[in-house]
Amino acid sequence: MTTSAKVQGPASYFPSIEKKYGQPVEHWFTVLRAAGNLKHMELVTLLKSEHGLGHGHANALVAFHMAKR
Repeated sequence: MTTSAKVQGPASYFPSIEKKYGQPVEHWFTVLRAAGNLKHMELVTLLKSEHGLGHGHANALVAFHMAKR
């Protein structure tokens, strides 16, 4: 018998981010990569102010992005 591991952490927000904003998460990672070498909260602010994301969704994307650097 196999069980699926429940997605935890920032990635658990990805389905709702894709549904709410109509873009795959890879779109947001492209935006973050294009922003350059900014700090965590600078990237969160960018997503919120320039793209209209909510704080929790922006923070989840940035946290995941920063962990992969």
